[in-house]
Amino acid sequence: MDEAELCFPQLLNTSCKKHTRPHSESMLIYILLSFISLLTVVLNLLVIISISHFRQLHTPTNSIILSLAVSDVLVGLFVIPFQTLFMEPCWFLGDLMCSLWFFLAFITVPSSEVNMVLISVDRYVAICDPLHYSTRITQKRVQICVLLCWIYCVFYSFVLLYDNLNQPGRYNSCYGQCVINISGAVHIVLAFIIPVSTIIILYVRVFVVAVSQARAMRSHITAVKLQRSVTVTVKKSELKAARTLGVVVAVFLMCYCPFYCVSLSRSDITMASSTNTFINLLVLLNSCMNPVIYAFFYPWFRKSVKLIVTLQILQPQSSQANVL
Repeated sequence: MDEAELCFPQLLNTSCKKHTRPHSESMLIYILLSFISLLTVVLNLLVIISISHFRQLHTPTNSIILSLAVSDVLVGLFVIPFQTLFMEPCWFLGDLMCSLWFFLAFITVPSSEVNMVLISVDRYVAICDPLHYSTRITQKRVQICVLLCWIYCVFYSFVLLYDNLNQPGRYNSCYGQCVINISGAVHIVLAFIIPVSTIIILYVRVFVVAVSQARAMRSHITAVKLQRSVTVTVKKSELKAARTLGVVVAVFLMCYCPFYCVSLSRSDITMASSTNTFINLLVLLNSCMNPVIYAFFYPWFRKSVKLIVTLQILQPQSSQANVL
């Protein structure tokens, strides 16, 4: 075998063989991933700064959105840049870094899914049981749930990758490869079936109740009293929030479902093929899409970004600004 075709020419018997990509294809993927990574970090940082800084945005729902933005920032900072390394024909960072990268990826990416579950629960209570929403969904309870969400993701990643962390590189067929082996059943059940089925069930219920409430409001809008008209306004606000977060959930499902459908047919994970590259790119793109959706549907996000970009948040008492 020609030494130029080996990842590590000095290891003639154990080195992987290079599988070169067309230069134009590699450059396109590098540029695309770099752009997505930068956009993901910048947009989600704007979400984090907005919710953290402005007092009016310190609500239970926004606390979950804040947690989602944190996971998306981590994806943009660590997961997407390393994804570019998988575009190369060889992995040069060693077996330990390969396992650690997958460990971090299996914490940050599934955390988006669990946060989606929390968002679905929040909207379910707000729409289906609005009278008890303020007592059941409190800031402290949401913070505890968010903490449990991250603990769950760390535990899930550790259980899923235990063998790979215990003996990095044990599933590589040659030196210069980055492949892990996971339990397909555990992966599909914990990361796909349970969270996605929960999201779909809750949002179907939310949709049914929202439609019935919208019909009731249209038919009785002319007869309501002043006190009840205030209630109607609150319900409209909740319905709008449910619709916006419903779009977030729908985009999430479109980005994640192809990945898990492919995962059903195999247990070893590698980034070598073009199909895997596209599917993983679709999953990572979801982290960039969430703040874009907020920009289209949330006026408070656009107002907050304007105050941040113009550096007005550096002024005294800027946290008290009206952004709603």
